[in-house]
Amino acid sequence: MTLVPPSVLAFERDFAAQRRRSRLTFLLVTAIFVTLFLITASFSDFFKVSQITLSDGSRAERWVLLAGLPRLGEYLWKTIPALSLDSLGADLANWFWRWKVWLWLLLETILIAFMATVLGCVGGFLLSFLAARNLTPGPLTLWISRRTLEIARTVPELVFALIFVFCFGAGPLAGVLAVALHTVGALGKLYSEVNENVDMRPLEGVKASGGTWFDQIRYGAVPQIMPNIISYTLLRFEINVRSSSIIGYVGAGGLGQEFRTALSYQEYTDLSALFVIILVTVTVIDWVSEKIRHHIIGLERTA
Repeated sequence: MTLVPPSVLAFERDFAAQRRRSRLTFLLVTAIFVTLFLITASFSDFFKVSQITLSDGSRAERWVLLAGLPRLGEYLWKTIPALSLDSLGADLANWFWRWKVWLWLLLETILIAFMATVLGCVGGFLLSFLAARNLTPGPLTLWISRRTLEIARTVPELVFALIFVFCFGAGPLAGVLAVALHTVGALGKLYSEVNENVDMRPLEGVKASGGTWFDQIRYGAVPQIMPNIISYTLLRFEINVRSSSIIGYVGAGGLGQEFRTALSYQEYTDLSALFVIILVTVTVIDWVSEKIRHHIIGLERTA
């Protein structure tokens, strides 16, 4: 009979205890997650059952989600234009019959997104250093900058757009200000998290040589964070293009006003044409942004 050393027995005992704790933790987390999911699903009427009218005119109780799916399919079917290979050119011309107006509004949408991204990037960049725990000059500036960023990103762009349309009138200016203000809050939060992960040794070196707080930021932090700053900014530009295409719904310029017109007059194929235009635009921007990000990362690696 082979005797097992006491150290091995102790290891197996500790290993078994650790596995039991891991299983209990997994079961507890799973139970909490499932409970939260069921509570939120109940609040959002996910399991709601209601009476609906069937095709034969009778009434019956059905799960709202399943009962509404056919209507969703019916709506989407209406947005699909009639295309034929024999008359494809004419059908496409009929589908995109307002292409001159839409392209002009698309250009306006992109310019709104670009201007808003530039303003939002500058504002978020400046506030991000004050909102980073390791870089802020003091607790008061930390509290003020963080609350400012929270307010800016908490209010939806549409609400900002309604306010600025009231203040400055309908047009692209209201859209630029609305998207820019929300971008300040979103990018400022992301930038501050990047700042909190910087290596503090370069900043301590600048401080030891007599550098001011601005010198520490300029020469110690900024060179470390620039790749992430550019990456987040390009991603935000793509998001802002989508946001700028919606805020026109409340009169803040861009393609959104065409969505409102198409919905009001039930021009379903116009909706799908506008969706295709935005999808192609966002895809191209995403592709170009990815190339730029990879180029920057490549330069960083070879530097």
